[in-house]
Amino acid sequence: MKFVLPGAATATALALVLGCNGAQAADDLVLGFLTARSGPYVSLSNTNEAAVRMAVDEVNKAGGVNGKQIRIVTFDTAGDPKQAATGVRQFANDNGALAVIGPFSSSEVRTAFPVGERSGIAVMSNSSSAPGLTKGFSYAFRNTVDEGKAIDAVMASLRDKKLPMATGAVAYATDDTVSKSVGAKVAPELFKTYGVELKGSVDFQFAAFDLSPQVSRLKGMAPDVIGIGAPPEGAINLSREMKRQGLKARVIGGTTIADPELPKRMEGAGEGLTIGTTFFHDVNDRTRAFTKEFGERTRAAGLNRHEPNQMDASAYDIVLIYAEAMKRANVSGDKAGLEKERTAIRDQVTALKKFPALEGEISFVNGDSVKPIYVLEVKGDAWSLFDTRKPE
Repeated sequence: MKFVLPGAATATALALVLGCNGAQAADDLVLGFLTARSGPYVSLSNTNEAAVRMAVDEVNKAGGVNGKQIRIVTFDTAGDPKQAATGVRQFANDNGALAVIGPFSSSEVRTAFPVGERSGIAVMSNSSSAPGLTKGFSYAFRNTVDEGKAIDAVMASLRDKKLPMATGAVAYATDDTVSKSVGAKVAPELFKTYGVELKGSVDFQFAAFDLSPQVSRLKGMAPDVIGIGAPPEGAINLSREMKRQGLKARVIGGTTIADPELPKRMEGAGEGLTIGTTFFHDVNDRTRAFTKEFGERTRAAGLNRHEPNQMDASAYDIVLIYAEAMKRANVSGDKAGLEKERTAIRDQVTALKKFPALEGEISFVNGDSVKPIYVLEVKGDAWSLFDTRKPE
């Protein structure tokens, strides 16, 4: 089990920098947070805690919820699905948590959601995007859009702007749940919907560095667009090899590669890469203020990335969503009524409509959030807003 951070001193130091250091009261409203400080998506996940603590600080400074303060209890899953399940059990049975933020990945969600359902506690992922994972659960939520919706937004934008998309190919990692879902199902089905001729597909292990054989095959297909299902590192390696071999095609993807620093990390190899995501830092004054404070906190904490991604924004909004649900349910945190209050929180989240969140207005349908999708394109060493697709 990986609880908080390796070493109490390290955990204390990080908490002091990121916030939420007030004295712990017995009647605080406890939220569990399944974080992932290592694992395949660490470049996207290791800053999520900064965003969570920003939101908690804001709520508490404004008076808390029903006169009580929110307190976060963390559990580091290291991206391990087994640890995600263990964390939910610990929050429900040992920590008196009212609801759970996280886990991060779809692989973790597959194990965490069943435990949350059996324990009667809401579990809301800030990143899981493989389609259909909330189906059959009443306590399972995702403040994300699934990859089908994210990539559909990209395809619709390319169509509306009349950009080349007559032919396509797919490249994906086979050893990651959401990446495999994108490559084997989501992208091929969307190509068919939009009349894109699928020339073929290539696959790889997500940790693979040399993708020259795969790119050589893609080059022979000569596609207009290449749908990618992979963590950011996979997109970087693919794009660099495409540039080396002279393959010119627009790479398109979804939330799995929504890394704010991806354009810089590609070092000029990703020009034109286009994704669908649920957060962009320069949408309005609120997103710009969030981005500024996020950067200040992550720099002070010694973290490597200082611009928020959609997973950070989602984690921030989950705290606000739970705070609103607890307010509407008149939650007290009384341990004797814990079971009923957990269910009341679930019911209020389910009923939430057009909540004014950082990412835009959020509603929930069948456990998944409905919210705007921002289509971003790599231009130089930065993301540029290509299009905005609002829910119908």
